[in-house]
Amino acid sequence: MHGNVWEWVEDCWHQRYYDAPKDVQAWLEKNGGECRSRVLRGGSWYNNQGYARSAFRGRLDPNYRNFNVGFRVLCSSPIFDH
Repeated sequence: MHGNVWEWVEDCWHQRYYDAPKDVQAWLEKNGGECRSRVLRGGSWYNNQGYARSAFRGRLDPNYRNFNVGFRVLCSSPIFDH
């Protein structure tokens, strides 16, 4: 799936991973994030292959729009919801 478009994630920008949440919650402003910039992951077809991995992060203004930036919709099934 990587390399199609940069994917927006819920996290606000943090320079480093120090004090990152230990649970799987988003890293938001209340945890010291800079929400004027949001995190993008995964690279796009427009970038070289080094960017096309989930560990690579970029940051942009959340109002930014471009042909190589998108998002992934995740939906969980109520059948498997615990």
